[in-house]
Amino acid sequence: MNKLPSLTIALAVLFATQSAEVLRAGATVDQTLVRNIERAITGYAFFTVFDDVSVDIDAEGVVVISGNVTALNKRTAIGQRVAAVNGVFGVRNDLDVLPVSRRDTELRYQIARAIYGSSMFWHYAARQNPPIHVLVKDGQVTLTGIVDNDTERAMAGVLASQFSAVSLTNKLRLASELGRNQIGLD
Repeated sequence: MNKLPSLTIALAVLFATQSAEVLRAGATVDQTLVRNIERAITGYAFFTVFDDVSVDIDAEGVVVISGNVTALNKRTAIGQRVAAVNGVFGVRNDLDVLPVSRRDTELRYQIARAIYGSSMFWHYAARQNPPIHVLVKDGQVTLTGIVDNDTERAMAGVLASQFSAVSLTNKLRLASELGRNQIGLD
């Protein structure tokens, strides 16, 4: 059996679009497998910027899915889609399903509208793969993804902080902050 180096794919989609970031731990990665896994997840129409999924492929080719999704059916569907990819030897689905909460849902939409409705972020909103992800669990907000500059990172945090979140963690990164083994995909 071929041994693949570990890689991570973080994905999120706004209104049936997607964003991906790939972390490669080694020099040789089966790029076809990576693209096929990415397509399997990003092609899921119900995956939104309110979901965040990381995918690791271990040395034996087992795909480990982790992160957060907003519904149990998303957890199941993503696992099934990845398992169906040619070249995947097995899947361990460690996705957490965020608790159902009207307040969390309202907060997600308020923050996403504030960020993507700002003229500073229109160029991201127009992309097939909007890069800013809004995660909310029990009123705690986390922003993830990649932005072009420090000003955008700070402004996204400011826009997200205007709502009544319990806490706000800004994990937005710049493309220049990606390690030499990381590749940002839109």
